[in-house]
Amino acid sequence: MRGIDTQVRKMRRRIFREVASLAYESDNLKDDMEALPYKIVDYDEPVVRENIYRERAIVRERIRLAMGLSLRPENKVSHLTQGLEESNISEKYYEPPLMQVIPSACNSCPTNIYSVSDKCMGCVAHPCHEVCPKGAISWKDGKSVIDQSLCIKCGKCKAICPYDAISHQVRPCSQACGVGAIEDDEYGRAIINNDKCVSCGQCMVSCPFGAIADKSQIFQLIRAIQSGREIIAQVAPAFVGQFGKEVTPEKFKKALLMLGFAEVYETAIGADMGAMTEAKHYVEEVTTGELPFLLTSCCPSWSMLAKKFFPETIGSISNALTPMVATARKIKEDHPDASVVFIGPCASKKLEASRRTVRSDVDFVITFEELAGMFEAKGIDPSEIDVPVEMNDATGAGRGYGVAGGVASAIEDVIREYYPDVEVNIEHAESLAECKKMLLLAKAGKKNGCLIEGMACPGGCIAGAGTNIAIPAAQKCVAEFKEAAERRIPTPDINQSGVE
Repeated sequence: MRGIDTQVRKMRRRIFREVASLAYESDNLKDDMEALPYKIVDYDEPVVRENIYRERAIVRERIRLAMGLSLRPENKVSHLTQGLEESNISEKYYEPPLMQVIPSACNSCPTNIYSVSDKCMGCVAHPCHEVCPKGAISWKDGKSVIDQSLCIKCGKCKAICPYDAISHQVRPCSQACGVGAIEDDEYGRAIINNDKCVSCGQCMVSCPFGAIADKSQIFQLIRAIQSGREIIAQVAPAFVGQFGKEVTPEKFKKALLMLGFAEVYETAIGADMGAMTEAKHYVEEVTTGELPFLLTSCCPSWSMLAKKFFPETIGSISNALTPMVATARKIKEDHPDASVVFIGPCASKKLEASRRTVRSDVDFVITFEELAGMFEAKGIDPSEIDVPVEMNDATGAGRGYGVAGGVASAIEDVIREYYPDVEVNIEHAESLAECKKMLLLAKAGKKNGCLIEGMACPGGCIAGAGTNIAIPAAQKCVAEFKEAAERRIPTPDINQSGVE
C-alpha cells in the first residue's frame, strides 16, 4: 500500500501534523492535547468505523504514541495526558516496545482460513473434494463447502481449483512478518511477541486497518529546536523523491534549515566509511579463513534477526559502525556541542539509537513520514523553495545503500578498486523471510567465503516503514541521486576508524 494515499496514511499524517503543531503552538499543552481527538474527529457521523466513539478512541492512542508515550491499559482508568510531563521535554529516548497494536483498532482478521467464494461453478469433476486429505470439502446447493473443523490448511484445494474459487485468508500483518512475531490475544486480536519482533515495521505498513503504530520523537525534537540547542540533521540516502518529484536534494536541504536545523549532512558519508571498513574486513578476515563469511551491519533489523535466531552467526556480523552512527560521530567531531537527528525511512533505527553504546551519538530519530508532518505544521512546502542549498557530501557508493543490493555492490566496488587481486563473492537477501533462508544456508556452511548483505524490508531502505512514496519510484530516484554524485567510490583517506 506504499505510495497510495489511503485513509490510514491520511490519519497517520494528520496525527503527526497535529502533534507537531502542539509542540510549535500550544500555550496550554494538557488541555490542547485532551481536545485534539475532538479536533480530528469533528464530525457527527462515522467515516471509517462503525461509530465516532471508536474513531476517537483510536485517535487518542495514536496521539499518545506520536507523543512518545505508551498505549494506555484497557482495563484501568488512565487519562489521555497521563505521563505527559515525561514527554514534554527536549530529550527522550525510545522505550521498547516500539511497535504496538492498538487493540481498539484491530479487526481480529482471520489468521489462516481457506473458504469457497461465489466464483465456485459447482463443477462435476469436483477436484477440490478429491484432493482434500481430510474429507473437509462437501457439496451444498451445488457448490463446494469447506468444514473448518476438519480443514488442516494444506492448500491443496486452492491449488487444484480451475476457477480460482477458493480463497486463502491470512492476517496481512502476520503475512508481512518474516519472524512469526504476530500472535493472537484471547479475543482474536493481533499482538506482537516482542521476544521475536525485530522492529522492521512491515506489519505496520501492511495493516489495512491502521491498527499497528510506532512511537515518535517529533514532539521532543521540536522542543529541542525551540530550546536553542544546535541540532544537526543527517538524512538517509532514501530521502530523494520522498517529498515530491520537484523537491531536489538542494531544496530538501534548504527546507530542513528552514525548520531550524543548524546544518544537514548526508548519512551516505557514513555509508562510504562503512564500505571501506567492511571491504577491509572481508579481505583480511574472510579471504584468510579467519571468518567463514561476513554479514553487513547497516540494517539493524537484519542484525537483530541474526542475533535472536542465529546466535551462531554473531561473530560474523561486521563490527563496522552503521552509516547512521558513523555519520553521527563525524558530526560530533565537527560540532562537539551539537545534538544529532537521523532522518530516514527506517523504524528499527529508533531502537538502534536507544542502545546504550549509541545514545551519546544519535539523539533523535524520525522518519520521512514524521518529517512531512513537521513540514506541514510549519507551512513549509519544499517544492516551492527557490533558493536551494548545495548538497554534495557523499559518493555514489554511499548513496546506493538506500536500495537492496546497494551495500554489497558498494563494498564489491571498493574491493575491486583497492584490492584488485582479491576475488569477492557477494550475496544479498531482502525481506526477513529471505534473510532467514540466507542465514540458514550460511549456518549450514553453504555461504562460506561470501560477503552477505541483508535488508529486512523488501526493496531495501526505500521500502522502510517510514517512507512516503511507492517503492519503484523511490528506487528510480535513488539511482539518479547515485549517478549525480561527483565521485563513484570513497578514497582510502576517508575515516575508517568507526568500529564497535
